[in-house]
Amino acid sequence: QVQLVESGGGLVQAGGSLRLSCAASGRTLVNYVMGWFRQAPGKEREFVAAINKSGGTLYADSVKGRFTISRDSAKETQYLQMNSLKPEDTAVYYCAAGPTLIARRNAYNYWGRGTQVTVSS
Repeated sequence: QVQLVESGGGLVQAGGSLRLSCAASGRTLVNYVMGWFRQAPGKEREFVAAINKSGGTLYADSVKGRFTISRDSAKETQYLQMNSLKPEDTAVYYCAAGPTLIARRNAYNYWGRGTQVTVSS
Protein backbone atom coordinates (compact mmCIF):
# COMPACT_ATOMS: atom_id res chain seq x y z
CA GLN A 1 0.00 0.00 0.00
CA VAL A 2 1.36 3.38 -0.99
CA GLN A 3 1.99 5.95 1.70
CA LEU A 4 2.83 9.58 1.05
CA VAL A 5 4.06 11.64 4.00
CA GLU A 6 4.50 15.40 3.78
CA SER A 7 6.79 17.49 5.96
CA GLY A 8 8.22 20.98 6.08
CA GLY A 9 5.13 23.06 6.66
CA GLY A 10 5.00 25.85 9.23
CA LEU A 11 4.49 29.52 9.91
CA VAL A 12 6.41 32.08 7.86
CA GLN A 13 6.17 35.80 7.24
CA ALA A 14 5.14 37.16 3.88
CA GLY A 15 8.10 37.22 1.52
CA GLY A 16 9.70 34.25 3.23
CA SER A 17 10.42 30.73 2.02
CA LEU A 18 9.56 27.16 2.93
CA ARG A 19 10.53 23.82 1.46
CA LEU A 20 8.02 21.00 1.57
CA SER A 21 9.01 17.36 1.22
CA CYS A 22 6.97 14.29 0.41
CA ALA A 23 8.35 10.81 1.03
CA ALA A 24 6.77 7.81 -0.65
CA SER A 25 6.82 4.25 0.64
CA GLY A 26 5.05 0.96 0.08
CA ARG A 27 5.78 0.66 -3.64
CA THR A 28 7.93 2.46 -6.10
CA LEU A 29 6.42 5.57 -7.66
CA VAL A 30 9.37 6.31 -9.90
CA ASN A 31 7.18 6.12 -13.01
CA TYR A 32 4.41 8.21 -11.54
CA VAL A 33 3.77 11.91 -11.79
CA MET A 34 4.21 13.54 -8.39
CA GLY A 35 2.19 16.60 -7.57
CA TRP A 36 1.19 19.14 -4.96
CA PHE A 37 -2.28 20.46 -4.24
CA ARG A 38 -3.48 22.86 -1.56
CA GLN A 39 -6.70 23.62 0.22
CA ALA A 40 -7.46 26.84 2.06
CA PRO A 41 -10.29 27.05 4.60
CA GLY A 42 -13.66 27.17 2.87
CA LYS A 43 -12.15 26.58 -0.57
CA GLU A 44 -11.80 23.69 -2.98
CA ARG A 45 -8.55 21.76 -3.16
CA GLU A 46 -6.54 23.26 -6.00
CA PHE A 47 -3.59 22.22 -8.10
CA VAL A 48 -0.19 23.75 -7.34
CA ALA A 49 2.49 21.90 -9.30
CA ALA A 50 3.46 18.51 -10.70
CA ILE A 51 6.52 16.77 -12.11
CA ASN A 52 6.91 13.63 -14.20
CA LYS A 53 9.70 11.08 -14.18
CA SER A 54 11.56 12.93 -16.94
CA GLY A 55 11.55 16.21 -15.06
CA GLY A 56 8.75 17.80 -17.03
CA THR A 57 6.78 20.23 -14.87
CA LEU A 58 3.42 21.93 -14.69
CA TYR A 59 2.54 24.88 -12.46
CA ALA A 60 -0.56 26.78 -11.49
CA ASP A 61 -0.42 30.36 -12.75
CA SER A 62 -0.66 31.64 -9.17
CA VAL A 63 2.69 30.10 -8.20
CA LYS A 64 4.72 30.35 -11.41
CA GLY A 65 8.06 32.04 -10.81
CA ARG A 66 7.77 31.59 -7.03
CA PHE A 67 7.48 27.83 -6.47
CA THR A 68 9.75 25.09 -7.81
CA ILE A 69 8.92 21.41 -7.80
CA SER A 70 11.62 18.74 -7.92
CA ARG A 71 12.06 15.07 -7.19
CA ASP A 72 14.75 12.63 -6.17
CA SER A 73 13.65 9.29 -7.59
CA ALA A 74 16.39 7.38 -5.79
CA LYS A 75 14.98 8.61 -2.49
CA GLU A 76 11.35 8.36 -3.61
CA THR A 77 10.94 11.94 -2.46
CA GLN A 78 9.60 15.08 -4.05
CA TYR A 79 10.02 18.67 -2.96
CA LEU A 80 8.26 21.99 -3.29
CA GLN A 81 10.46 25.03 -2.81
CA MET A 82 8.22 28.00 -2.06
CA ASN A 83 9.69 31.48 -2.26
CA SER A 84 8.18 34.96 -2.01
CA LEU A 85 5.29 33.53 -0.02
CA LYS A 86 2.08 35.51 0.24
CA PRO A 87 -0.75 35.33 2.80
CA GLU A 88 -2.96 33.85 0.07
CA ASP A 89 -0.61 30.85 -0.08
CA THR A 90 -1.89 29.83 3.36
CA ALA A 91 -3.40 26.36 3.08
CA VAL A 92 -2.95 22.70 3.83
CA TYR A 93 -0.58 21.34 1.18
CA TYR A 94 -1.11 17.79 -0.06
CA CYS A 95 1.28 15.51 -1.88
CA ALA A 96 -0.22 13.34 -4.60
CA ALA A 97 0.81 10.75 -7.19
CA GLY A 98 -0.83 9.76 -10.46
CA PRO A 99 -0.14 8.50 -13.97
CA THR A 100 -0.50 11.75 -15.96
CA LEU A 101 1.04 15.21 -15.85
CA ILE A 102 -2.20 17.11 -15.46
CA ALA A 103 -3.71 19.66 -13.10
CA ARG A 104 -6.94 17.75 -12.54
CA ARG A 105 -7.42 16.54 -8.97
CA ASN A 106 -9.23 13.31 -9.87
CA ALA A 107 -6.30 12.19 -12.03
CA TYR A 108 -4.22 11.47 -8.91
CA ASN A 109 -4.55 8.08 -7.24
CA TYR A 110 -2.54 8.48 -4.07
CA TRP A 111 -2.64 11.25 -1.47
CA GLY A 112 -0.81 12.28 1.66
CA ARG A 113 -2.51 13.69 4.75
CA GLY A 114 -1.25 17.19 4.24
CA THR A 115 0.96 19.74 5.97
CA GLN A 116 -0.14 23.19 7.10
CA VAL A 117 1.51 26.27 5.62
CA THR A 118 0.61 29.61 7.19
CA VAL A 119 1.90 32.90 5.79
CA SER A 120 1.47 35.92 8.02
CA SER A 121 1.21 39.45 6.66
